[in-house]
Amino acid sequence: MSSLAFSVLFVTFLVLTLALRFWLATRHIRHIARHRAEVPAEFAANVPLAAHQKAADYTVTRTRFGLTTLVFNSLVLIAFTLFGGLQALSAALLHATGPGMLHQMALVIAFTVISGVLDLPFEYYRQFVIEQRFGFNKMTVKLWITDMIKGALVGAVVGLPLLWVVLALMHQAGSLWWFYAWLVWSGFQLLMMVLYPAVIAPLFNKFTPLADDSLKARIEGLMARVGFASKGLFVMDGSKRSAHGNAYFSGFGSNKRIVFFDTLLARLAPQEIEAVLAHELGHFKLKHIVKRLALLFAISLGLLALLGYLKDQAWFYTGLGVQPLLTGSNDAMALILFALTLPIFTFVFSPLASITSRKHEFEADAFAAHHTDSRDLVSALVKMYEDNANTLTPDPLHSAFYDSHPPASIRIRHLNLAGAQA
Repeated sequence: MSSLAFSVLFVTFLVLTLALRFWLATRHIRHIARHRAEVPAEFAANVPLAAHQKAADYTVTRTRFGLTTLVFNSLVLIAFTLFGGLQALSAALLHATGPGMLHQMALVIAFTVISGVLDLPFEYYRQFVIEQRFGFNKMTVKLWITDMIKGALVGAVVGLPLLWVVLALMHQAGSLWWFYAWLVWSGFQLLMMVLYPAVIAPLFNKFTPLADDSLKARIEGLMARVGFASKGLFVMDGSKRSAHGNAYFSGFGSNKRIVFFDTLLARLAPQEIEAVLAHELGHFKLKHIVKRLALLFAISLGLLALLGYLKDQAWFYTGLGVQPLLTGSNDAMALILFALTLPIFTFVFSPLASITSRKHEFEADAFAAHHTDSRDLVSALVKMYEDNANTLTPDPLHSAFYDSHPPASIRIRHLNLAGAQA
């Protein structure tokens, strides 16, 4: 392929992706606006009109802001690639460091820092304007900055050694470097599943053992019924950052732990909490976690193999506004260009991921309906939809591209059917 042909292909996919995402967003906004005046019949008895309209306004505001972010990020992408931003950055760093691993590492670090700085105004607006306006933000600016600094330090401690290993493999491991890098990356993912709940997460949130003895006994009874062993039940102080609520389990092997947001415990009744947890345990018992990991590893292997081919093609660089180094390594540049362009070429396949994810959600709901009262999960979901201002009337096509969970009405219809069959 010639560099011109690849440039045309890249621009074509970028324009088509932008057009598709704008079309989906405008459909979503119009669909929500048409249903804003009335709560859907199946929710009318439990969701006030004011809460329904808040969810509609919140969703529309976030969608419109997402379009603004999309346009900005697309301009940044063009500036980094076809307008020569990465070429200029690489040249400046090469002049300062000379060729070699230092230049490779510096290029990735500099690109990451610049991208992060460019994102800061949008992150600030999202947190302190949109989330604040709708009553969800509980963060102070000081905590936001502290989180940002902690995140950068953790990212450096965890990510820089991994980056060095991958770049070293790309440079020294021969034509199968991508396979060895995949082994390293897969091992890293598994290691993070063990380290995150015990080491990284406590740097950002406080986790305390569940103190409610009656709720603890109820949950332990559920775990005994389904055959799930946990290292502990914990409450996370999510309320210091947001009014949103959730529950999850993390870890791997004997390190599994169940975590409840304090906001969730304050809102749901004990039987509803049990039902929500039964859904999460369903993902584990039905091996959804293992299946998703296997799929993730398979896709990452294919993508690294593709990168292994692309990094040796001159047109891949020149077609994206970069002149590859004739003396020295282009590995870091290949990584950056691949990461920048991959979403442009793969967005159209997003519904495939949603289909798999939704299948798992239906199965986990059915699992919960078998081990708890499905009506408790339905009432819990309705409360969570209301509290998190999740719209009850998403555009179906927009939802198919963006939502990993089924729309509320479809999910509850399936749950009611599962409850009747349990």
